[in-house]
Amino acid sequence: MLSRRDFLAAAVAASAIPPVKLTSRERIDRALKGGEVDRPPFTFWYHFGLQDQPAPRHAEATLKFHRKFHTDLVKVMSDFPYPKPAGEWYELKAISNPFPEQVRALEIIREGLDGTAYFVETVFNPWNVAEKLSSPEEVKRLMAEKPQTLLDALEAITRSEIEHVNRAVAAGASGIFLAVANAGNGVLSQEEYERFSEPFDKMILAAASNVPLNTLHLHGDKVYLVRFCRNWPSSVLNYSTYGTRVGISNVRNQYAGVIMGGLDEVKFRKLTAAELKTQWQAAWKAAGTRFILAPGCSVPNDTTDEELSRLVTVLGA
Repeated sequence: MLSRRDFLAAAVAASAIPPVKLTSRERIDRALKGGEVDRPPFTFWYHFGLQDQPAPRHAEATLKFHRKFHTDLVKVMSDFPYPKPAGEWYELKAISNPFPEQVRALEIIREGLDGTAYFVETVFNPWNVAEKLSSPEEVKRLMAEKPQTLLDALEAITRSEIEHVNRAVAAGASGIFLAVANAGNGVLSQEEYERFSEPFDKMILAAASNVPLNTLHLHGDKVYLVRFCRNWPSSVLNYSTYGTRVGISNVRNQYAGVIMGGLDEVKFRKLTAAELKTQWQAAWKAAGTRFILAPGCSVPNDTTDEELSRLVTVLGA
């Protein structure tokens, strides 16, 4: 007969055994709650270069990529350009639907996935949009010479992007993937970022606070990681472990949400199966159960199917 101690030990051991096979949605759900999984949920992505093509072509490429590589989370690329004004680039007014082709693509993606996987919509922060409407140098010049003019332009972009976020969520997105590339040494100082970007970035994330997968993507090797570990309306944090040289365990000590990362996006094409396994196991161990395996940014656009499949095979996905 089992003793009380043996019974309790057996019960604990049984509860620690992850399910034999989970669906993509189940893995993500458990990662959000810090639950046990059969393997870490994963995703990766690159730019398809279809910004000149209509929505169905963009959606088709997204769905084909997901089905081929069995990603647990579909990260929808968003390369359609923000509409340019008739006058100076900064003479902007809020637009109710700045990316109509992207919204249509999201609707097609929702129909194609049919509830089998979550998808998140990529949104580039207002500072990045301003750079694309002009140039990084021009935005910096305006910041120095006419700061209020720049703030007004960024606010108009923000209000437009909030409209887009609302449409994306209505189309079925379970969150946004807000790409922030200006919060780093060599781009903006912390004081400049706090004034010219942080309020707008938080407003955009907050617009999707009613869905579970708001993701904050910190782009660059010299990002101000610490300022993003608390008091942000996001549930997932994505950054480059290898670019920043900041280990996931260091971030975990300060951040309680889901960490997305662990793979070297720069060297991804050359990583062997053994190296990929070492990277994901180390990242998973450091992050704990609130974790989604991913590169720190997009993998190279010319990454081959064979190179992408290497990770899929290693994970058993």
